[in-house]
Amino acid sequence: MSRRVLLASCSLVLLPLSAFANPDTDTPAHPETEQAKDPAAQQPPAIIVTAPYRQSETDVLSGTSVVTGEELTRNLRPTIGETLARQPGVSASSFGPNASRPILRGFQGERVRVLTDGIGSIDVSNTSADHAVIIDPLLAERVEVLRGPSALLFGSSAMGGVVNVIDSRIPRSMPEKGYRLSGIGTYGSAAEERSVGGAGDVAVGSHLVLHADGSYAKTSDLKIGGYALTADKRRQALASAALPADPNDPEPIDFAANAAVKNRLPNSAAKTWTAGAGAAIITDTGTLGIAYSHYDSLYGVPIRFATQPGEGQEAPRLSVVQNRLDLRAEAETGGGFLQKVRLRAGYAAYRHFELEPDGGVGTAFYNKGLEGRLELVQADHGAWKGASGVQYFARDFDVKGDEAFLPKNKTQQVGLFTLQQLDMGALKAEAGLRYEFTDLSANPVLDDTRFFNGKRSFQALSGSVGASYGVARDLRIGLNLSHTERAPSAEELFANGAHAGTEAYELGSPDFRLEKSWGLEATVHAHGDGYSFDASAYYNWFSNYISDNQAPQAVCEAAAAPSGRTVDLPCFQFTQRDARYYGFEAEGSVRLAQLGDYTVNLDALGDYVHANIVDEGPAPRIPAPRVLGGIEAQSERITGRVEAEHVFVQNRIAAFETRTAPYTMVNATLSLKPFPTMPGTTLTLSANNLFDVEARRASSYLKDYAPLAGRDLRATLRFSL
Repeated sequence: MSRRVLLASCSLVLLPLSAFANPDTDTPAHPETEQAKDPAAQQPPAIIVTAPYRQSETDVLSGTSVVTGEELTRNLRPTIGETLARQPGVSASSFGPNASRPILRGFQGERVRVLTDGIGSIDVSNTSADHAVIIDPLLAERVEVLRGPSALLFGSSAMGGVVNVIDSRIPRSMPEKGYRLSGIGTYGSAAEERSVGGAGDVAVGSHLVLHADGSYAKTSDLKIGGYALTADKRRQALASAALPADPNDPEPIDFAANAAVKNRLPNSAAKTWTAGAGAAIITDTGTLGIAYSHYDSLYGVPIRFATQPGEGQEAPRLSVVQNRLDLRAEAETGGGFLQKVRLRAGYAAYRHFELEPDGGVGTAFYNKGLEGRLELVQADHGAWKGASGVQYFARDFDVKGDEAFLPKNKTQQVGLFTLQQLDMGALKAEAGLRYEFTDLSANPVLDDTRFFNGKRSFQALSGSVGASYGVARDLRIGLNLSHTERAPSAEELFANGAHAGTEAYELGSPDFRLEKSWGLEATVHAHGDGYSFDASAYYNWFSNYISDNQAPQAVCEAAAAPSGRTVDLPCFQFTQRDARYYGFEAEGSVRLAQLGDYTVNLDALGDYVHANIVDEGPAPRIPAPRVLGGIEAQSERITGRVEAEHVFVQNRIAAFETRTAPYTMVNATLSLKPFPTMPGTTLTLSANNLFDVEARRASSYLKDYAPLAGRDLRATLRFSL
């Protein structure tokens, strides 16, 4: 009876929503603890629940990372980008401490999908680096990073990879004690960060679970390890300070004061709060749940200090609000061909105001989005298993104000996908296919003739095929070949205006074609008694690759001329060229000793990306090579860790970029379980950037103006009951 009720409920939801679904996000059968990362713990490998059907981390034919437990607590930061920045192959856009989006294998923006429980964040973080991702890491239970061809199941814009943040907003299981409580509180000295978050479930009867959660975070201006400006920018500013002042300038800039800014990063404070509620019906044969959430944030973007006459400088602040509805359902079918039907959908209304110094609204961004997935998981038939489905995405986006660089536009996308696998023990073969239809339309106001007015439609076909082979009990190697086609985004097609966030006049082209690539990836997974090693190497050949490049001012002036606007910012134009990306990421761990109750492990990771635009030179904003190594002593009650991260110089830069200096950061962490009767309570004390070094990421638009945090002493208390 319960199975029929759940199937009927799913059908009723499918009718109005045109079919949505979610990857399996049930709790894995084995304990999700830090021991899964410890080669001495002999736990089963982590399960990638973002995949359509569960696969162990060693079986996924691409590079993957799972962050949970003590590792997630140790690395937790106010943004998802900074939270993941110590994972192999992952960097962050670092547009100040409040807007930092993940970068995977050198790809960012439109080539990386950031999901919450399998559905997009439905914000405008892909539109510009100064726009925050609307996901609160405080409420995350685990984060999965999926790179390589299988990420394309979540859209062609996931060619760089997928970041899936999994929370408890829609309950997945009945509380064993009739209730569940979890909470976290953090203090960080670098930004005087004060944050708290909590979630609770309560059972009502035998099948209904109610949920509530909330969080609050407040930070001051960030402490930094030195000057805000790089040495070259300070020299420019001091040289400008020596020039005679312009008597006609109503607001002269104090260049000497700009050069002297140090120790604190002005205009980087933030305040964010969230609240959510959910409910789920849970039976032996499936679940049906809904949730509502509210996100509210006010944050500053670091000032891009002027260093030469003619440059402006602003202290932008963004007021962000999102209201969101989510639905998730899963039902066992009991059929011979289909094992499960999964449904996942989300709708959000988003807006943010870019505030003037007097608090007035300068530019307003509005976004309404709907996304959903329907997945049909096949019953296993011997060595064969798989899943197929449909995905729908719609966005209604508008920018209003003097600095509106995009017209009002709409995007609709439908994708059909399948992933099939043959598991013959030592040999595993996998193939995936995705067809995608994308419709984009621009509808500018009639008096703004600089914008394209019309529609573009694209049909894209992507696929992958791969295999892995267990050459020994503890060693598996794999090879993947993929072909990807991506439709240009509305920003790449329709942009034509000044964008203060990036300090650029941005110009797209409505004539762009599909971006296409071929990719080859090799993987190795070795997991045995006292050691583990995972590595991926990849090469991508792009045609019609879309990138932004600095162009002559005349190009943007001609584009702005129909509306009579002037161009007073550097001109950046999206272009299509051939491109080549290759690189690797690797991580490993080995048990050094067993000292009484303590297991001592040594671990290391490294990554490297080489990106080139054919006939043009290096691609812009590519992370520098790096290595990170740590030594960790673990016991049931206490874990201590010391690590050092070295980021090398980045000399491979686009013509408009500047060299990024190398740096080395040293971090130390002590994690305690203070109450033997409460194993879910941990206290984590950490000292990050112990030596207060000046550090800048090559991937950041603001690297010359806003370094990373200086010395940061953190204390985090997490509990679960």
